[in-house]
Parts: sequence; C-alpha cells; structure tokens
Amino acid sequence: MKNLAGLMKQASQMQSKMEEAQKNLANLTVDGSAGAGLVTLQLTGKGEMRGLKIDPKLADSNEMEMLQDLIVAAYTDAKNKAEAASSEAMRDVTGGLDLPPGLKLPF
Repeated sequence: MKNLAGLMKQASQMQSKMEEAQKNLANLTVDGSAGAGLVTLQLTGKGEMRGLKIDPKLADSNEMEMLQDLIVAAYTDAKNKAEAASSEAMRDVTGGLDLPPGLKLPF
C-alpha cells in the first residue's frame, strides 16, 4: 500500500506541475516571420494568433498571392516555435519521460 500511496502523491504532483506549465504556455508569446521579416506574427503557446504585421511594400495588388503565402509561412514558423516550447515544458514536467508523439497531456 505504501507504493500505491507514493504513486498517487507523485501523480498529484505531476498534475500540479502540468497545470502550471499549461498556464505558462498560455502566457508565452512566440514570433514567426517570413519573407525576411516582411510578414511577422505572434502566437501564444497555445497557438492563438495575437498579432500580425505586414510590411507596407507588400500592399501592392499584384503581390497579393505572395502576401498570402508569406502569412501562412509566418504562421507555420510561429506555430512550430510554440509547439517546441510546449514540448519542452511538458518534458520538464514529466522528468524527461519520452511520451508517444501526439500524446496530449493532461489526458
């Protein structure tokens, strides 16, 4: 029974650490950019877009397709950074335990 009580205590501590990590990720802001900084945007650690800046040089109607592609590229850049930060935070919480890819915590 001692082992079970110890395991439950560890699980409770891990849950507290995960909740703290989730709060920290919600407050994290990452920047993504594309086109040598012509398009930049900000995402939270949860992937919510918080800001978008477009260089006025791209406002040319002949460049709309490129502008749209750059926005997508900047979003992808920021999203990848947010996911990396999230993975690092969860790795810290789980003590480096390798979890299967795509496993979202908390369950």
